[in-house]
Amino acid sequence: MKNVSWASVASLLPSVRDYRGIRSSWRADLVAGVTVGIVALPLALAFGVSSGAGAEAGLITAIVAGLVAAVFGGSNVQVSGPTGAMVVVLAPIVVSHGVGAVAVVSLLAGIIVLVAGALRLGRVVSYIPWPVIEGFTVGIGVIIFLQQVPAAVGVSGEGHSTNAVIAAFQSVADADWPSAFLPLVVVAVVAVMMLTLTRVNGKLPASFLAIVVVTVVVAWVGLPLATIGELPRSLPAPSLPALDLGTLASLAGPAFAVAALAAIESLLSARVAASMADTGPYDADRELVGQGLASIASGFFGGMPATGAIARTAVNVRSGARTRAASVVHALALLAVVYLAANVVAFIPLAALSGVLMVTAARMVSPRVIRLVLRSTRSDAVVFVVTAIITVSFDLIVAVGIGIAVAAFFALRSLSTASGVHREEIAGEPEPGDERIAVFRIDGSLFFGAAERLLDRIAAHHGIEVVVLRLSQLQLIDATGAHTLTEMVTALEQRGVTVLIKGIRPEHLQLLDRLGVIGSLRHPNHLFAELDPAVDHARSHIRRAAAGA
Repeated sequence: MKNVSWASVASLLPSVRDYRGIRSSWRADLVAGVTVGIVALPLALAFGVSSGAGAEAGLITAIVAGLVAAVFGGSNVQVSGPTGAMVVVLAPIVVSHGVGAVAVVSLLAGIIVLVAGALRLGRVVSYIPWPVIEGFTVGIGVIIFLQQVPAAVGVSGEGHSTNAVIAAFQSVADADWPSAFLPLVVVAVVAVMMLTLTRVNGKLPASFLAIVVVTVVVAWVGLPLATIGELPRSLPAPSLPALDLGTLASLAGPAFAVAALAAIESLLSARVAASMADTGPYDADRELVGQGLASIASGFFGGMPATGAIARTAVNVRSGARTRAASVVHALALLAVVYLAANVVAFIPLAALSGVLMVTAARMVSPRVIRLVLRSTRSDAVVFVVTAIITVSFDLIVAVGIGIAVAAFFALRSLSTASGVHREEIAGEPEPGDERIAVFRIDGSLFFGAAERLLDRIAAHHGIEVVVLRLSQLQLIDATGAHTLTEMVTALEQRGVTVLIKGIRPEHLQLLDRLGVIGSLRHPNHLFAELDPAVDHARSHIRRAAAGA
């Protein structure tokens, strides 16, 4: 038992196997890590600013969380750090509780994700339907785009609504026109450069190059634009965020929402990464442990909660990464920026970062995927649209919950529709009294969504003295179905109708026995494995009844 327990724990920890093949792949890992670091720099800064925590927090998260998740996570090529989805959740928290709450939420959410991994809950994400994921993604893309509108028109955004749609309209209304056209031009230039460079060569770090060119031009011309401002030239010393019972109570809800988002996004990203290249499978439970530790470490350094970043992970894979050493190099490359180029980064215009995020958000909304979902089935299209609308209008986690609930409703309705009760003719030569015997075949599923409707159809038949229930085609039965079946058998027996059951599947036998289906039969001999003996027994009942009359 001890060996099994240790093996279970060891599977969640780093090992030498994580770097198998590094002797032959170290050059590719090094190049991929530097490439991802270049791509991640503007995104880390932009996400930090957009969340309200500041560019420093975004950079710290990319470094600290990126390094910890690379070492402890369950994917060989996953790149972690601040993401757009997390920004969407964090921005209202900063408005409501202040910047200091971000580190506390990061710490609490990290603990929750870590515990989820230790409890082996990593596979839960596989139960989230595809239309929910795509609706969630589209909603996030729309929110990220709208969140950049204040910086794009030169407005701070302070005092505006926490709803991205309302805040965007307020910012446009409050902007100082025509001065607001200057940051808009910067946003447009960055967007055009990114799109053009990507078309010229998809491997170019388009966002990084666009930021460099725009920053140089703005600084040289001396344009009056808000910039990132001074950044620390070293990582801050780790410290425990200020905690008290009141703070913990007020941030418990946001922490659970952040933890849920971190788990979902990280596991989805890891799953996508595993399908992109032959770099080995991912361990969902270990990925949660790694992401939990990453957010905890980020919180100690004053950073933000981290998740696996799909876009940066894709760049990592496309750049040739083979082991997690590439993700480690990515974090070290960003660390070098802090120590060697912090004074240069300080001159980056906020409008330029908004341009980067607007393009990133637009790329999250794939017209092709939207068409695929909308053309699939009506129920999937409804789930997709509902999830996207609620994501934009209300809350990400609420949207996922409602999306799953709507998808579950349609799935249960479909399952219920596929279930049925069919009255069958008795095979062979008919005998006198056969009209008083009814053979019913129950197909599909007998569960809470269909049980009462199906069994009512059987109970509604009158003028019958023996009912034979064929259960061999019953694929699924739950407690509600078994209980309703017991009630129906009991009711029929009380009406003087003899009930025979044929073909209970082995996997259903224990449940039906426990919930009284078998006990409700008039006699233990009324349980059959084959249909012919059941029909013969039914006919013998009819003959005895006729003789008694």
